[in-house]
Amino acid sequence: MTSLTDQVAHLRFVSTDTPDRALALAHAPVIRFDVREPFQPLAVGYTVFRANGTSPSFPRDIVLDGRGAVCIEYAIWWDWDIQHLYELEHIWVFLDADGRLADADASWHGGYSRMIDEHGALPAEDGRLVVCSEPGKHAFAPSPAWLIERKPHTVRSCTSRSGAGGVWVTPLFEGVIHDRNPNTNQLVRTYLERHAFEPTHQFDLRFALEKAICVPWDTLNAWIPPRVTAWLDELERTIPPHERRVLRIAHRGASAHAQENSADAIRIAAELGSDLVEVDVRVTADGVPVISHDDSLNRVYGVPGRIPELTLEQLQAAAPVMTFDQLLEQSREVGIGLYLDIKALTPTAAARMFSAVDRTGMKSAVIFASFSVDTVTEIKANRPDVVTSILFGSTHVDPVALAQATGADVVHPCWERVSDDPSTLLTPEWLARVRAAKLGVVTWHEERPPVIASLKRLGVTGICSDNPELLV
Repeated sequence: MTSLTDQVAHLRFVSTDTPDRALALAHAPVIRFDVREPFQPLAVGYTVFRANGTSPSFPRDIVLDGRGAVCIEYAIWWDWDIQHLYELEHIWVFLDADGRLADADASWHGGYSRMIDEHGALPAEDGRLVVCSEPGKHAFAPSPAWLIERKPHTVRSCTSRSGAGGVWVTPLFEGVIHDRNPNTNQLVRTYLERHAFEPTHQFDLRFALEKAICVPWDTLNAWIPPRVTAWLDELERTIPPHERRVLRIAHRGASAHAQENSADAIRIAAELGSDLVEVDVRVTADGVPVISHDDSLNRVYGVPGRIPELTLEQLQAAAPVMTFDQLLEQSREVGIGLYLDIKALTPTAAARMFSAVDRTGMKSAVIFASFSVDTVTEIKANRPDVVTSILFGSTHVDPVALAQATGADVVHPCWERVSDDPSTLLTPEWLARVRAAKLGVVTWHEERPPVIASLKRLGVTGICSDNPELLV
């Protein structure tokens, strides 16, 4: 097993001098960081364009026409973003025929922007581009003004949502990095929560990119997957199960404090420190996914009617039941993930759900769960990129076999009524088998503090509760 230190030493060793490397170092930008920024770049993979071409590391074409004679692409590597393991951001520096800074672009949350500040100027000092980096997240801006506009979102990312992304797998590394699963995501969340910070938005910490290890992009690209694996090996070795951060899942929202599956229950869950809300999905007569545990409206709303027999218009005339789209907007607004207990699903409703998740960029914050073997199997078969969970009630179920049969990523025993302390049923042998299969474990909704404490010591992936404050 190669250590993290040995990997860095090796990358430095292969960083040989070439004319392109000298050019990249000579024009390497300066990055201004928040004074509390915990993570700085480790390495940069450079590509020099002397003609129009396609970036090898970012979804864009490099067009020199009218912008410069040469473009230097800097693919900048961090081991950590405040929300996930590893970060790869980009800066493009365009040089004129005399080798002077002529123009520049930089990456910004999946896209890129020209680095022209609010005064219409290209920020530079001594001929080098100077950019500001979003605290924790590292998107680039030509001045602090862009980043201050995003301050509420950034602060949430750096505090309550630190580590929420787990192991990051971008399209560039799809099928190359294979380390993402509920257990590795839990390790990453634990590590990053320890590095959470409140940004100042004072960008006085300066980093000259020439100080990073500078290698050709192909070299960095080959180095990245083993680097991710080495970090996860280190976290597995140094963070024992009882110290691992357990996901706090508010059962039907904070249902002890507000009407279950309601907007208020979701908002309160977020205020009480929940990571996700467990909500129930059913389908109307006209194929719209909505949020309700029961198919009848009687128990919760005190009115007659069954959801499968009502159109959305008829349903919402009778009771304030949220649609799935409204649920997504609510969860995005308060900054909380979703654990969907799918009670019923049709192909039309499934297509609507996936479309909405993709459209809102919420895929990494959603777990699709069900007691139905058919439902979980169909979801995973149609969308292998989403996280799925299989629920079961019997203590005699083989969790690994069930997960393998359905393609589930998480097993969810619902044993809240099995005994006074159902945590004792999660034996070391049971947990070892599940973890060896790279499966997560989410447990039943639990309201007994001693049992919650036992589950946390076991290092389960997540715990549900009507009172999510008990999980904090």
